[in-house]
Amino acid sequence: MELRQLLYFVKVARKQHVTHAAEELHVAQSAVSRQIHQLEEELGVSLFVQKGRNLHLTPAGQLFLKRVEGILSDLEWAVIEVREFLDPEAGEVRLGFPHSLGISILPLLVAEFRKGHPNVKFKFRQGAYHSLIQDIKNGEIDLAFVSPLPHPQEKVIGEELFTEELFAILPDSHPLSGKSSIRLEELKEDSFVMFSEGYSLRGIVMEACAKAGFTPKIGFEGQETDTIRGLVAAGMGVSLLPETSLKHHQEMMPAKVRISDPHVSRPVGLIRRSGEKLPLVAEVFRRFLLEHFSSREAAARQLFLKDDGPTLKG
Repeated sequence: MELRQLLYFVKVARKQHVTHAAEELHVAQSAVSRQIHQLEEELGVSLFVQKGRNLHLTPAGQLFLKRVEGILSDLEWAVIEVREFLDPEAGEVRLGFPHSLGISILPLLVAEFRKGHPNVKFKFRQGAYHSLIQDIKNGEIDLAFVSPLPHPQEKVIGEELFTEELFAILPDSHPLSGKSSIRLEELKEDSFVMFSEGYSLRGIVMEACAKAGFTPKIGFEGQETDTIRGLVAAGMGVSLLPETSLKHHQEMMPAKVRISDPHVSRPVGLIRRSGEKLPLVAEVFRRFLLEHFSSREAAARQLFLKDDGPTLKG
């Protein structure tokens, strides 16, 4: 039994498809099929059964997957610990994030962290809310930014880092584009440019509209903040986006208007696998993030006391 066979088996089990597994592994489909066949012959049992176009684990395959994942996790930890022993500052942080945080917050945080840890490398994975949670549970990434924090569930824990406000974005030609603030109800007759299903920002916008007493009419859908912002700027509808997604001005920018009622915000948290110790370098980065946002919150409180004005957590 070879390590390669175990790696191929786990990838096929997760993808439920040999072709998709082969594409992610960057090998030929025939090579994956051959290794799985040899593994089944050695074990003397079928690990997969064909159902439609997908492969599903047999009961024996499910049992084997659980053990193999543990073995591969232990092996990965062994490699990490040896590397950390040789040079604790030369490790790699595997970090997941949604697109809306990759525009400004993530690059700034990584740049600030690397000032004190210049040899640390990062491996990034961008994804939707549920896929990032699954990547954490599968051990494919160490940490992930998500919004909101998931409900308590097996293998995932986290802590809130900050809360950011969502603004209405409107085409410049919109009658409300020149206002300093609006009630969300004032957009009930507009067509919305919405995030696709599976993206947490879609749920936040839908919930906010429900609080305002209407169901948004969805004209267009997208998967990235740049797409949403561009479609609104082009006059295709209105939407809501986090403040951090609107800081970098591009050629086509929509009008940004604060929503006074209801107040719309999203909590952003950092999650990791529960019951397991993080790799040293990932733990150092996690502590950096907690301290960074804790100091920002303290600074915001001081500003509030000094100016007697509003403050935002984060």
